Amino acid sequence: MIEWSIVLSLVAFGLLLLVAEIIFIPGTTLVGLLGFIFLAVGISLSFNYFGSTTGWVTLCLSSLASFAALYSSFNSKLWKRFSLKSTNHTKVNEGMLDGIEVGQLGTTVSALRPIGKAELGLHQFEVKTQGEYLDSGTKIKIVKIELNQITVAPTT
Repeated sequence: MIEWSIVLSLVAFGLLLLVAEIIFIPGTTLVGLLGFIFLAVGISLSFNYFGSTTGWVTLCLSSLASFAALYSSFNSKLWKRFSLKSTNHTKVNEGMLDGIEVGQLGTTVSALRPIGKAELGLHQFEVKTQGEYLDSGTKIKIVKIELNQITVAPTT
């Protein structure tokens, strides 16, 4: 009787680990490998304890149970509980340049060689010149804004 409990517990635990590998922790392969090892040990012990006929029956039943467990786990809508249902439609730095417009005046906070920091309105932004170098504290105006990139020129 103890032999049956050993074989059945090894096969059941192996099936459980295989299903856990596929559903909960895919890609790690360690849990799936352990599940396969438990299944193989359980089946080989059934061959050793009970002979060839019972071993083949155990192999066939555990194979059918494996396929049934996998099939039912894929069709039970269990995946919907773990899947992401929301979609992110925003972009990085979206709205960062709200309130900034071409022609707006500001002051450089750092030297622009040709990229640096400038204060435009109440906030500091990374800006670039059209190639010239500007010292810190230079009065500037925005010449062009494209894709979160602010191009400035010194005011005359």
